Amino acid sequence: MRKKFLLLVLIVFGALPVFADEGMWLPSLISQRIKDMQAKGFKLSAEDIYSINQSSLKDAIVHFGGGCTGELISDEGLLITNHHCGFGQIQSHSSVEHDYLKDGFWAMKRSEELPNPGLTVSFLEYMEDVTDRVLKGYRQEMTEQQRTELVRKNTEEIVNKATGGNENLRASVSPLYYGNQYYLFVYKVFRDVRLVGAPPSSIGKFGGDTDNWMWPRHTGDFSLFRVYADKNNEPAAYSEDNVPYKPKRFFNISAKGVKEGDFTMVYGFPGRTNEYIMSDAVEQIAKVSNPHKIKLRTLRLDVQRREMAKDQAVRIKYASKNASVSNSWKKWQGEMKGIIRLKAIENKKEFERNFSRWAEGKPEYEGLVEKMHDLYSSISELSLVSDYQGEALNAVELLRFAGTGQKNPEDFYKNYYMPIDKDIFIALFNEYDKSIPDKYKSPYFKKQMSEYGTAAVWADAVFDGPDMEKAAEIYRETNEYFSENIKPVLDSVNREINLLYRTYMRGQMEYDKAVGGTKVFYPDANSTLRVAYGNVKGYSPADAVYYLPGSTLEGIVQKDNPEIYDYDIPQKLRDLHAAGDYGTWETDGSVPVAFIATNHTSGGNSGSPVLDAEGNLIGVNFDRVWEGTMSDVVYDPQVCRNIALDIRYALFIIDKLAGAQHLLDEMNIIR
Repeated sequence: MRKKFLLLVLIVFGALPVFADEGMWLPSLISQRIKDMQAKGFKLSAEDIYSINQSSLKDAIVHFGGGCTGELISDEGLLITNHHCGFGQIQSHSSVEHDYLKDGFWAMKRSEELPNPGLTVSFLEYMEDVTDRVLKGYRQEMTEQQRTELVRKNTEEIVNKATGGNENLRASVSPLYYGNQYYLFVYKVFRDVRLVGAPPSSIGKFGGDTDNWMWPRHTGDFSLFRVYADKNNEPAAYSEDNVPYKPKRFFNISAKGVKEGDFTMVYGFPGRTNEYIMSDAVEQIAKVSNPHKIKLRTLRLDVQRREMAKDQAVRIKYASKNASVSNSWKKWQGEMKGIIRLKAIENKKEFERNFSRWAEGKPEYEGLVEKMHDLYSSISELSLVSDYQGEALNAVELLRFAGTGQKNPEDFYKNYYMPIDKDIFIALFNEYDKSIPDKYKSPYFKKQMSEYGTAAVWADAVFDGPDMEKAAEIYRETNEYFSENIKPVLDSVNREINLLYRTYMRGQMEYDKAVGGTKVFYPDANSTLRVAYGNVKGYSPADAVYYLPGSTLEGIVQKDNPEIYDYDIPQKLRDLHAAGDYGTWETDGSVPVAFIATNHTSGGNSGSPVLDAEGNLIGVNFDRVWEGTMSDVVYDPQVCRNIALDIRYALFIIDKLAGAQHLLDEMNIIR
């Protein structure tokens, strides 16, 4: 079956014409796409992108902190990523006395670079198809439980062999195409990563939540770190004796600029996509899950923003938390609207009807779609209960802290403000009580609500003090009930659904080939290194509207408003603009800030390098346009655009605002 599937993959890929720029491709297989890339303007080879025999572009890229991407821009370990990726580190070093969020931070010499305990960056050493090794010993007559145990055992052996006991190596085996294929990824992990520079939040987070996910963007979303190693250039824990890491590869920086139609490539770690899911799952996202989660997060955000506006210390404490809550909140809104606008649910239902007709008489596929419909239907209500467990009951900070046994109260209270948490408790518990049917609530929850009468009175009993035993009790009782009564049913059915997806994935590819289709089949993103490529291109989000693909400093000045925190730019930037003092970064009378392109990206691509046709760094990816956020589920080439910081704006800020010429001197800048 595995050989049949891989043969099908090769046949489908081999038949591909030049497509719109959908897809997140494995670097080790990029030779299958290189002709299309070159037709779009790429001037390098597949070996330049990924090689295990010599240094290649992949050696300049890191998985930053596990959730973002970063890239090396000097031979002394200097790394650039997004401001929002480094936000937690910038915040951790900030205080009212030294407000690096508000004022920015720049290390003018190496001794001023700030260590970040717990922060790691990981370089991919190599990736390898290990499907045969993972499924070694598998027989058709095995049960799924036996297959799972076999995969677990074989995977453990593969990982142990790959790392060889080396604490600096990390290995993982990731399933692709719902377990039809398995890949080994081996990383070298560096643990001494220091903060070098970050612009003020009024630049790095310019526009805040209002502009988040929107175009045009004017956000200088970057921060600088440095990777340190021991004297042998190997990973080591933080030490004053460590020295800047000498990378195998770093990116040259092109300050030549970009224009509409230019080739672009994004090389990074996209988090999660679900391009091949059933209509039932898409409908749950767009019509049930997202609307409810948006409502719950709105309640949290309203409380946070109200209190943050009153007090600078509270604003600093909750800056990172508020940004985290808001990010998904806004993304879900765009995703929901995009799915509905594209009629993705109806289109998938039509595909499923056609697939079912084709599957008649084929034992492997006949009745498959109908069975999956039934399974999804059986857990629709429970899926919503699960959403409320995470977004309501478990979203109260004090309950989570008390209930999970965290051992560092100092770390918790450093970024905690009880009036916010108490009001959030009241709002979320009221919403949970109103929205979840009684049959899914724990007896404990119903009893407490009955005895206290209101969530507000219950909150008084918990937060006055606070009463940590009561807080822990709430967390324990509600989660135990969920874990014992809701989660097992959900997990059981979802396991069955995921097992069927393995077959359905093969079926989709086989069906497409049978009907002469030309669908692009690439593995869903799963936080492993991928290549996406396309071109700089504007888009039309609505009738009579066309967005140009680039923004400039003029837009920042137009939005500048000292009365609004997120739009109050530094006075020095105003002065530079008024004087037209742009140095060598001036283009057409201004400074470029950001651009959009057709690269297929997702969460995790934040901080990814955006490269030109010759592999030079021209931008740093940081977002997608709001109208295209459904691209994790369904891709629309007309409006799906990634948003990148134009590297010239970062260089301008480093030069003219920070006066950090020593950092520019490290870089190889092509003008």
